[in-house]
Amino acid sequence: MRIGVAATPDVALPTLDWLLTSSHEVCCVISQPDRPAGRGREILPSPVSKWALAHGITLLRPESSEELIGVIDDLDLVITIGYGVILPKAVLRLPCHGFINLHFSLLPAYRGAAPVQRAIENGERETGVSVFALDEGMDTGPIYRSKKIPIEQVWRTEELLVALSHLGPQVIHETLSDIEKNIRPTPQSGQTSTAKKISKLEALIDWNLDAENIVRKVRAFYPAPGAWTKWRGESFKINQAHAVDVPLLPGEITLTIDGVYVGCGDSKSVALVSVVPSGKREMSAQEWARGAKLSAGAAFG
Repeated sequence: MRIGVAATPDVALPTLDWLLTSSHEVCCVISQPDRPAGRGREILPSPVSKWALAHGITLLRPESSEELIGVIDDLDLVITIGYGVILPKAVLRLPCHGFINLHFSLLPAYRGAAPVQRAIENGERETGVSVFALDEGMDTGPIYRSKKIPIEQVWRTEELLVALSHLGPQVIHETLSDIEKNIRPTPQSGQTSTAKKISKLEALIDWNLDAENIVRKVRAFYPAPGAWTKWRGESFKINQAHAVDVPLLPGEITLTIDGVYVGCGDSKSVALVSVVPSGKREMSAQEWARGAKLSAGAAFG
């Protein structure tokens, strides 16, 4: 088939790499326009744009979805993977077989922008990927294929996204075979839930929560927007932590020879592993604590 791929993040790259080795023709890549990125806010292409340029594949970066009309009409199919744009019906019906989406949850659970983050935050033990036919709803189209994966309890969003991205080639391959055989997708069924985008304010840690809840948020919100707290009036990110049975007051910080502990609302603590103080690089929690010269009664918040 003549295929287009509409994608933006690097989680699409394993599927793009597989498509180049398949019997299908990747005719074009559609990605979002170059955006400011990094601390210097330099204008940079998306990871998928870089991939297309490196492989000499036609790259489209439309400012508006309507720009695709008359451009992708001769394609058999478009695959979307984290494209980040809601497409209108007039565009969805352009390719012969429409659009399919590789979504990182077991639909209809966790429809929306942050399915991986919300699954970790809620303490799910498994998740997966689903390939469905795009319609005008928010991840509501009928499903072609899905595949489950257990969530390792030390994985953060970054690690889980990598694992899920490597399921993409298999489920996309199976879906393309289904489409070629005229096998129709199945309407979604089961318990629905949504996974709204995470704001920076939501990622602010409430030390009155129990330790396990806080640790799940740290895992879920890494790398972006990052779980954070206040230290001496400035933002302080926590990139990695685990729960321990050390009784401290909520937000209270203590440094021992074994680690750096912060009290939580259930009289237990979170052991900090890696942190990012305001304006500084990522470092171990112990390195930070030694330099911070913690005094009695030191606390976050």
